[in-house]
Amino acid sequence: MTDAPGKIALRRTMRATRAAIVAARGSSAIEAPPGLSDLLRGAGTIAAYVATGSEADPAPLVAAARRAGIAIALPHTVSREEPIRFLIDDGTPLIPGPFGLTQPPHDAPEAAPDIVLVPLLAFDAALHRLGQGAGHYDRALAGLRKALRVGVAFSGQRVDVLPVDSWDQPLDAVITEAGIVWRDGAKS
Repeated sequence: MTDAPGKIALRRTMRATRAAIVAARGSSAIEAPPGLSDLLRGAGTIAAYVATGSEADPAPLVAAARRAGIAIALPHTVSREEPIRFLIDDGTPLIPGPFGLTQPPHDAPEAAPDIVLVPLLAFDAALHRLGQGAGHYDRALAGLRKALRVGVAFSGQRVDVLPVDSWDQPLDAVITEAGIVWRDGAKS
């Protein structure tokens, strides 16, 4: 995969922007917004992630999902080339993975999530997302067509328009500290 022009420079800029947002806020946690219970309704399993660096931390969202009786899965990867598998987080201690990730052990049960919470560097009005550049989430989302795709970010990560490649998978919604932004432009 070769990125659309401008993505590499934009990633660098947005990493710095995101780090500045976290420094100013003093926290990377995204609290459960109004409307989260509606988003979670009917979900049996949510795929989340363990935030690294200045990523928006979905831990409060995960806690709300657990309280609602929803199973949590986390990404498990072994290399840049291998696809992400979402494995159930049943409380077994997580292990270090590649790229500085923390993940379930390889023998945890695999899940087919109803909702996928996705980290990102930037998003735009059409809910395209700019990720780290490895394509892990784009490949995973391409195989999970029925899952609700939800970015987790700070509102300051929104840009006017992102460069988009043919393999980029759009989101259905983005949860920020200011609420939930839906692809149709609605905000809750």
